[in-house]
Amino acid sequence: MPHTALIRSHRKPRRNASQTIAMRAGVAGGVIGTLAVAGASAYSANAAEPVTQTLELPTLTADVAAQIAQSADATQQAAANYQLQAERDAAATKAAKQAKSDLADAKKAEAKKKAEQDARRAAAERASRTAERTVLAATASTGSSTSSSTATGSAAAVIAFVKAQIGKSYVLGASGPSAYDCSGLVQAAFKQIGVSLPRVSQSQSTAGTQVSLSNLQPGDILYWGSAGSAYHVAVYVGGGMFVGAQNPSTGIVERPLSYDPPTGAVRVL
Repeated sequence: MPHTALIRSHRKPRRNASQTIAMRAGVAGGVIGTLAVAGASAYSANAAEPVTQTLELPTLTADVAAQIAQSADATQQAAANYQLQAERDAAATKAAKQAKSDLADAKKAEAKKKAEQDARRAAAERASRTAERTVLAATASTGSSTSSSTATGSAAAVIAFVKAQIGKSYVLGASGPSAYDCSGLVQAAFKQIGVSLPRVSQSQSTAGTQVSLSNLQPGDILYWGSAGSAYHVAVYVGGGMFVGAQNPSTGIVERPLSYDPPTGAVRVL
């Protein structure tokens, strides 16, 4: 027998795989059991003593407070501006309506004033024409004006010419010799004595010196309408009579001044 046969080996006996697995499982089970007991104890302790948690709200800083105050002021200012603008718009609308009303009233007043002025002017013209008719009728009846028989020189030649045209036709724009209009007859009468006159009535009414209807002389040019804007002309032939191309219905005729009193007269001779 060898000398080492009675001496125990110093090596640990080997465990087989089954033993290792069983040991590990036991250790794990012990750890899990320990954790479970600890958890149960902690739960019991928590259940016995409820935990109170305190939430701390953030504290407003001075900058945030200032921004909030500034935003509130801006909102209030915007509201005030809106109200002010609304008041201004309302005032502008009211002023526009009032201005429109005032303008309408002013136009009515102006129209009324113009109508009154026109009425007074028409009345004055009627009175003036009535007075002229009276003067011309008196002149014709008394024969105080110079008659055509006593006209001499150029005036007599003008009168002779216009009387020679009596009975001819009135044609607008005609200058003779078979037909005339009013200014064409007057121009032709003075042309044959060497006096050049404008062609139209408006210009002929200012071609000479203005004379009063109460101081007419044979050969004067009579006009109807205003000087410079006359619409008809004829030649005064004396004795309260005139010769003119009146209209297409009558042609060239001799008529008393009272038949159609002229507005004025000019003297070119």
